[in-house]
Parts: sequence; structure tokens; C-alpha cells
Amino acid sequence: MKMTWRWYGEGNDQIKLNDIKQIPGVEGIVWALHDKMPGEVWQPDEIAVVKKQLDEYGFNMDVVESVNVHDDIKIGLPTRDQYIENYKQTIRNLPPSG
Repeated sequence: MKMTWRWYGEGNDQIKLNDIKQIPGVEGIVWALHDKMPGEVWQPDEIAVVKKQLDEYGFNMDVVESVNVHDDIKIGLPTRDQYIENYKQTIRNLPPSG
């Protein structure tokens, strides 16, 4: 088991990564791109910014949350297929865990 800490990102969280680094045993950060709306693709360059921030403190980014499922998928609207493709692309853009 790896101990992680929920971080809301630069500019969104009063707690800094340097503060979290001082907590014994914390190896990783639970993160998200909070400015993304459901259905938007998380771009590799946006993910890379967070990865660089976490790498500077030696944290892994194995846990990502809030890749939200668009409501059109949930209720089966005709636009759901595009949102499914966007979701799949976001998952492909995430770095492998480990």
C-alpha cells in the first residue's frame, strides 16, 4: 500500500507540495485537472505540467480523480459517442502508473 495525499493543484490548494513532502510516508499525490469540464480531453501537455510539479518533490501520480463522465454519456444522447471518444483519449493521455 502506498500512502497518498489529495492535492488540488497549484493555485487551488493552500497546502504546498513542499508541506506535503514533510509528512512521513507520503509517496504520491491524488490529483486532477480541476479546470477541465466533463467531456473535455485532458491534453498531454497539461498532464505534463502536473507531472513536472510532482516529480520535483519525488511524488508519484498513480492516483488521478475527476476524469468526469459527461452527462450525455449517462443519459444516452446522440452526442455520447464523441464524449466517449474524448474520455478514452484522456485515459490514453494519462501516464502509466507504477
